[in-house]
Amino acid sequence: MRLTKKVFNDLAIWMMGFGMVVGLIFPFFMVLLGMDRTIAFSWWFFLVCIAAGLCVGAVNIFLAQSIVGKRLMTLSEHMQQIETHLKGISGREDILDCTPENCHIPVDSEDAIGTSSRSFNNLVDTLSASMRLEKEIRSYTSMLTSHLETDQLCKSALSKLLEMFSIPGGAILVETSGRLETFSSIGLKQNDQLGENQMILSCMQSLQRAVVDIPEEVQLDGVCTTFRPMQVIVQPVVYKQVPLGVLVFALAQPIAKETADTIELFSSSLALALHNALTHDQVQKLAAVDPLTGLYNRRFGMTRLHEEFVRSIKQDGSLGLLMLDVDKFKQVNDTYGHTVGDRILRSVSTTARSQLREGDILVRLGGDEFMVILLGANREDTLDVAESIRRKIEEKRVMYGDQEIHVTVSIGGVSFPECDANEEHELIEAADRALYLVKESGRNRATL
Repeated sequence: MRLTKKVFNDLAIWMMGFGMVVGLIFPFFMVLLGMDRTIAFSWWFFLVCIAAGLCVGAVNIFLAQSIVGKRLMTLSEHMQQIETHLKGISGREDILDCTPENCHIPVDSEDAIGTSSRSFNNLVDTLSASMRLEKEIRSYTSMLTSHLETDQLCKSALSKLLEMFSIPGGAILVETSGRLETFSSIGLKQNDQLGENQMILSCMQSLQRAVVDIPEEVQLDGVCTTFRPMQVIVQPVVYKQVPLGVLVFALAQPIAKETADTIELFSSSLALALHNALTHDQVQKLAAVDPLTGLYNRRFGMTRLHEEFVRSIKQDGSLGLLMLDVDKFKQVNDTYGHTVGDRILRSVSTTARSQLREGDILVRLGGDEFMVILLGANREDTLDVAESIRRKIEEKRVMYGDQEIHVTVSIGGVSFPECDANEEHELIEAADRALYLVKESGRNRATL
């Protein structure tokens, strides 16, 4: 029960009051023990007993203040010291630099006081570590925002992460054109094969971190690092539930789960910066180039078709046009995911471009649809190029981990002036009709 606003004042009142009660009760106990009643119940004996009780209470108060109060005062002084330090560094880049020597309270008991001191020390350590992490995040974020080029961003980010977490080797892989490419690597070998690693591909699909511990007794063949790793961490870099790439770390010693969680926090900052860098790269090419395949985009392709059609009319020349569609592309996406689907589109565009003549134009219209403009090509030339593209794509294999994936294409074409057209849109409609007939008759064919 509280009597005043000070704990030790309450303790003193209760101790002195308890001493007086003991002094009043003590003569009755003495009578029970055989003491002469005239002596035990005399006024001076009561006075002596009360005085003794008060003395015992006073000694207890002194001991409590000396032992407990001193420790509580030490705890209070350290709290004030930390408070002053925090106010002093507020708004600045400084951190709470605490060591056991200058911030910790000695823990010399196993009771509530010792527990309080230990809790205070842990609190200070946690606060110091939190402020140090906050400073590192600010520095890391500042570094990220200073780079708009994807290559330089990945190099700087990887170097900073390895330095902060004392990790000897790692890599950053970024999804570009449907495949994972290594943009930066330190301490790793065979970097060109990382994007085909099944575990890395699985992490990209699941958006979940993977941690693999490698015991010392396990023998490693074909190690991809310049040192003997004990643990490998694969951390997806995800922006709004969309995987942009992965962080791969090879560690000489396993790290705690808390550290791995902190790495995930840094990967979130990297995801935003990487998204901005990739967006910047895309904007630079947006005027004419499809970001996935590197081909001309629909808007620019239509402009070029119009120019070449007008030129063919004026110069009484020939012009071939092909419309190309990947067979059952939706099934590929549903089976392997959009990352593999993008890789297929990239492969199709690269293979088709390799079969074109100098000056011919390959355009991605959108999705899995492509358009080929063949300059100076008559009907026979147009059909030959279409069949060459179809055959090469059919022979092409795309690797996904240990699996081989191949697709086919359907191609419909038209040639001018064999096709009577007054404007380029009529050529497109004629080529689309030919493509429709191919699809209806079984796909994987080319026809005019």
